[in-house]
Amino acid sequence: MGVPGSGQGRVSRPRCLAASLALALLAAGAGPLAAGEWEPAEEPPEPRGRSPFQPSTGLPPVEFGAVVAASYRGPGNGDTRRNRELPILLWWSPGLFPHFPGDTERIDCARHSCLVTRRRRVARHQRTKALIFYGTDFRAYEAPLPRLPHQTWALFHEESPMNNYLLSHRPGIGLFNYTATFRRESDYPLTLQWLPSLAYLRRAALPLAEKERWRKQGYAPVLYMQSHCDVASDRDRYVRELMKHIQVDSYGKCLNNRELPSERLRDTSTATTEDSEFMTFISRYKFHLAMENAICDDYMTEKLWRPMHLGAIPVYRGSPSVRDWMPDDLSIILVDDFQSPQELAQFLDFLDRNGEEYLKYLEYKKPGGITNQFLLENMERREWGVNDMTLPNYLNGFECFVCDRENIRVASERDHKKSHGKVPAPKPHIAQFTHMGCPMPAPGFGNIEDLFAGDSWKEMWLQDYWQSLDQGEALTTMIHHNESHQGRFWDYMHEIFLKRTRQQ
Repeated sequence: MGVPGSGQGRVSRPRCLAASLALALLAAGAGPLAAGEWEPAEEPPEPRGRSPFQPSTGLPPVEFGAVVAASYRGPGNGDTRRNRELPILLWWSPGLFPHFPGDTERIDCARHSCLVTRRRRVARHQRTKALIFYGTDFRAYEAPLPRLPHQTWALFHEESPMNNYLLSHRPGIGLFNYTATFRRESDYPLTLQWLPSLAYLRRAALPLAEKERWRKQGYAPVLYMQSHCDVASDRDRYVRELMKHIQVDSYGKCLNNRELPSERLRDTSTATTEDSEFMTFISRYKFHLAMENAICDDYMTEKLWRPMHLGAIPVYRGSPSVRDWMPDDLSIILVDDFQSPQELAQFLDFLDRNGEEYLKYLEYKKPGGITNQFLLENMERREWGVNDMTLPNYLNGFECFVCDRENIRVASERDHKKSHGKVPAPKPHIAQFTHMGCPMPAPGFGNIEDLFAGDSWKEMWLQDYWQSLDQGEALTTMIHHNESHQGRFWDYMHEIFLKRTRQQ
């Protein structure tokens, strides 16, 4: 059903989500399952006129070991169907399969049940109703083709838009039927994925007197800590200019001008695990340059929330809509509110010398200080947890979202068929541009026209952005033509390139 799917994906941050999920599920314990309990039944003999894109044999038996992890299986429902009667959801990106260590599981969601698996050999089975893709891993030239008319495609992409700019173009995002992205407009929004709780924001900041003491010992007012340098937001170009006007301590590989004070802090794993020594160190600074690696509405990561947690005021560039999510009117300082790095530096210097004005940016940490009703309501409605084993994680949540909607779709199609057209067929649900829709990368400082021809950022990210559009168009064409040979993909890419060249 529905419309095509593809993607390029240039840069991937280290995958820790699947690993941490696996450890958490392993800690939850394991329970025995009968070896044949999850095996879907053999399908009946192939009827005449069956689609050539569906297999002529039954679903292969699933060999299970004696033990499968007691992973989250949904809140439960009144669905009495046997496993062999349930729709199948296939995690095409097996590394994110949220049931460890097994590879097939029954989930009982709020309204319906499904079988979920990471075994690709069931991809063309008639009961496999949805394929779930991880955006960072999605490649247009590796998409499972031809696309089957009875299947939907679901996209899970909580990471940076720069990991796959194909998803920011209409032909790319329109390949999917369901989405879970950082955008609030997506079907299953993950906007607050890096904010564990409101209590995380309320944590007391280091007293200002203590911060002043560290200033006297030689600490700069501003902290910058990045080791991923060549990114789409071009943040280093801006920070380099800012450094001309105010002291900035830069500890990472990017624009490094100071060494971290201990071997423990130099271990990068301390940053990813919020090590106590690392967090204490960051909290000593008055300001933290919080620069996302890409610019897009609602894309907000730990670079924003962690400094807020610690009381180091974020000097932020990332989501243009970030103010919608802030605890009060004075929580962060937005880079784009200032006409130049010099003007920003002057304002930071003013706050550095005026403690009373500085502390206004930490008022949200006081009792009742979080006044943004939009933030409060979204946290209240959020059904998944962050580092909270009492709640499902967002992988399980999206899995159940797709399961419930696929059951509804299958039932609607069955009713339509039984009524001989009297009951309308269900309308395809197609992802909208706003489910990702990130803008073309722009220089971190200055205008793109001012960059010299060989600028490495310009050559990398602008080319990546526009090639991603071409890939989306090429894959869409293949799906519409019911083609599957990979060579045709590159033929279409060449045709699109020639067309654009002629237009220019």
